[in-house]
Order: sequence, then structure tokens, then C-alpha cells
Amino acid sequence: MPLFLLSKGSPLIRISELKQPACSTDKLRLALAVCLAIAFAGNAQNNVLKNVAAEDRPDAVRVEMRNVTYHFTDSISAHIFHLQGTLTSITKGTIPFFDDKNSFVLAISSAEISIATDVMSNVLNQNVFSASDAPLKGIEVGSEGDALRIKGRLHSKGDIPFETIGRMSVTPDGEIRIHPEKVKAGHLPVKGLMDLLGLKISNLISTKKVRGIRTEGNDLLLNPGQILPPPQIQGRLTNVRVKGSQIIQTFGTTLPDRGSKQTGNYMSYRGAQLRFGKLRFLSRSLQTTVVCRIYQDNTRFRPAGIHARLQQAAQSAKQEI
Repeated sequence: MPLFLLSKGSPLIRISELKQPACSTDKLRLALAVCLAIAFAGNAQNNVLKNVAAEDRPDAVRVEMRNVTYHFTDSISAHIFHLQGTLTSITKGTIPFFDDKNSFVLAISSAEISIATDVMSNVLNQNVFSASDAPLKGIEVGSEGDALRIKGRLHSKGDIPFETIGRMSVTPDGEIRIHPEKVKAGHLPVKGLMDLLGLKISNLISTKKVRGIRTEGNDLLLNPGQILPPPQIQGRLTNVRVKGSQIIQTFGTTLPDRGSKQTGNYMSYRGAQLRFGKLRFLSRSLQTTVVCRIYQDNTRFRPAGIHARLQQAAQSAKQEI
């Protein structure tokens, strides 16, 4: 079954009737890929956001991605190596609306996603500890072998500079645990002194008013679904590791099902409906598969300003048909 583009005041465009493989259709491929891309990224949300059984909902859109870079903001992005899941509207009975990142949920069943350490610095500074009374400020995240190096200022303790080297692991609830092996404050090693005095990181940092992060003894625990900007992410994080300057996260316990049997860079959507601006992407059958790809290094999606570019590209495509 074909996919249709429906737009108020414009004729019906049947994708299967577009000219192929003329170079002039590259803009349409780009527009479709950009408009159909969604977040990941980066990450899962544990039981803080209860799974809404999205796969059982008739309005769930089945999603598959490969080699996609999603930009939450200009300075926060995640690279999706592969992803399978479902996209649903938070409000049952409505169509997922790309223009409103707070209106839909991405439920991940299987994925491998990476976030660069400098991007994680932006996540923590701009989205987690952005409040004026946040306990930590000026955070810089780097790597040291297979461990994380985190620098910053203890804002709640007179802006004392600190540095810690910590190992990452995953909790049974799917949170990221960072266990410090070395701690410096004011450029002096204090981990041994803390142990001697019976002090824990939880005694020094209050995270009660900080969304997506908490302390447990000497450990920092990050909720991967809450530290990122919207849209909401659901899924079970099962592994996390540091590789070079990348924090690589694995969701699910099985290899991805190559249901669409596609190669290269793509985003595949099957079933239900998607809405973007005045456009509605309507799949007439759950067996319908839409594949949008770009023949570049990877597919990039930036929500900001995409609506105008999509309308312009769609208008150009209609003139070429």
C-alpha cells in the first residue's frame, strides 16, 4: 500500500508516483527524512515514566532507524546507530504531532545510541543543573580510558572546584550509576579523607530539586529518560560504556529485528498516522513501510525551522511531478 501526503488546499501526492531515481527528487527524500525523524535518543526512561503499553495501542507507529543524528537543541544531540520502537501520542486517540515535542513518546524496544562527552556536559549544564540554586555548576565531562572524568564547581559549597574519576554501570531499574574512584576538591585528593570521616557524596550534594539525577551513598545515579530535553523517552537501558569520547548506551536485550530489510541510513515508519504542521502522513495498512533515507554520512534531524523547509521542499516536489 502507498503512503499519502495530505495537505489542506493542495492535491493528494502519492509517494509511489514520484519520479525516480532522478536527482531532482533528492530534496523530497531530504524533506521526508527530516520531517519523519524523531528523537531518541539518547536514551531510556526507567520506571519513573511507566510504560504505557504503546505497542498494544492501535495508534502506535512502529519506528526503525539506522545511523541517525537527532538534535534535541543546537548544542544537545545523540547519534542513533540503530533503533526499534513505537511512537505514540501522549493523549490517547490523537495523532502524534511533530511540532509539539511534549505531545508524543518514543518507546524503545531495542537500540544502541551514543552521546559525546562534551554534549553530556551541555546536557548537565543546560538541562539538569540550569537553576540558579543548583548544587553543581560549570560541569565538564571527559573520558579517561573506560571511565568518566567530571569537573565542575560545588556551587552549594562556595563554588569549590572539584574533579572525580568514576566508572559507569547500569542499575536494575535502568539508571546510569557513576561510582567515583577518585575525588578532588580544591585540587586536593579528598576521597580517602571522606572515607576516614564517614562522609558520602550524598552528604555534600543535595539533588532533591534536580530532575533526572540523584545520589546514593557515594554514587551519582542518572535517569537517562529525564536528563534530556523532550520528547519523552521510554525503554530499558541494559548496558552503558565509555569508548573514546563517546558514551554508548544499549537498550533491550536482543539484537534489532531487521524487519524492513533496509541498508544504509534510513528511518522507517509503519502503521497508524503522523502529523507535521498541516501535513498528515497516513498509512493505510499496518503492513505499509515508509523508508526515508539520505545518501550522506548520516541522517540529521533538527526540529527548529523544519516546518518551513518541509513546505518549501514539498512545493518544489509537486512542481517537478
